[in-house]
Amino acid sequence: MQLSNRLLAVSELVTDGVRLADVGTDHGYIPIWLIEQGRIPKAIAMDINRGPLMRAQENIRAHGLEDKIETRLSDGVTALCPGESDSVVIAGMGGGLVIKILKEGEEVLKTVSELVLQPQSDIDRVRRFLWKEGYRITSEHMVLEEGKYYPMMHVVHGEMEELSDIEALYGPCLLRDRNECLKLYLDREQRNMEKLTEGLRMSGTQKAKDRLAEVESALEKVKQAKEKMA
Repeated sequence: MQLSNRLLAVSELVTDGVRLADVGTDHGYIPIWLIEQGRIPKAIAMDINRGPLMRAQENIRAHGLEDKIETRLSDGVTALCPGESDSVVIAGMGGGLVIKILKEGEEVLKTVSELVLQPQSDIDRVRRFLWKEGYRITSEHMVLEEGKYYPMMHVVHGEMEELSDIEALYGPCLLRDRNECLKLYLDREQRNMEKLTEGLRMSGTQKAKDRLAEVESALEKVKQAKEKMA
């Protein structure tokens, strides 16, 4: 099986030997790949919708892994029992939904040893939620796929220092490790924002002035992040 750059990067953050629960499994690619690579012994593939779950079941059968991957219809981790899994992957959904799943699944998630999260939006909100709720980000990765940048993180239970605005936006580990993909992303953001500010300055409307203040504030954060990585 050939995984996309994003799914491969997410899979690489899963610790070898764990029992996996894949939330929002869609086609079931992550658990299938991890088992075929000999990385994990078994998995539970879960999705809130029957259609994706049926696709996952078809793929699991096609790879002959019915005895190693169980499928469950589940809203978040509601169908997961305490102690059933060591690792939970939540990838490919908005940050608000990720937070909702973590909140509603608090009790069962206390019994897992790690989370692998790949929010598609509001990642600063997700990082701040993790800090407030007693989680610690141990590592992060970022990949470029079809013109989009995807950050992701490995998380365990435990305290971490309060995140600065820059760390919440761009990732404490990505900044610390001077991640090359993050550098490319910041370069692109700076170019786009500088071009946008030029256009806004030429407009005399109040709406443009208000927008200009927002963009200049965001641009300053991009520059601070780049300085932190220099």
